[in-house]
Amino acid sequence: MVKVMASGVFDILHPGHLHYLKQAKEMGDELVVVVACDDNVRRFKHEPVTSEEMRCTMVRSLKMVDEAYVGKEGDMFGIVQEISPDIIALGYDQSFDEEDLRVRLAERGLDVKVRRVGQCAEDLNGTRKIIQRIIEEHDRRIADEKDRNR
Repeated sequence: MVKVMASGVFDILHPGHLHYLKQAKEMGDELVVVVACDDNVRRFKHEPVTSEEMRCTMVRSLKMVDEAYVGKEGDMFGIVQEISPDIIALGYDQSFDEEDLRVRLAERGLDVKVRRVGQCAEDLNGTRKIIQRIIEEHDRRIADEKDRNR
């Protein structure tokens, strides 16, 4: 059994997430997903739209996901040690340097392969893109409504 670990925020599930997790699952037999805890999302990305528990529940319900956990604040390698994956699948847009990650895993005695998935071709393949589209559509509707009321 080859265990694959994927990780991310998964704030507002979208086609990019499905693409990532589908490709990650194809790398092995079992897919375990680590959903970033709210504190880490705030520290490294943005204010999450949905809570860590809600995001984890959504990810866990996906067909290709065998198990999902909320990550821990602090040392990201602790959860890797607990899960003990054979492969870590990185999203095409995740900022990890693959070689640096391999070295840091090896320094901790973790024999884990690191692979990156390919890019998703969908237009709305990111949470920030979806939010921006919603804002633009909202602003357009407000402007149209003002024009009709003149």
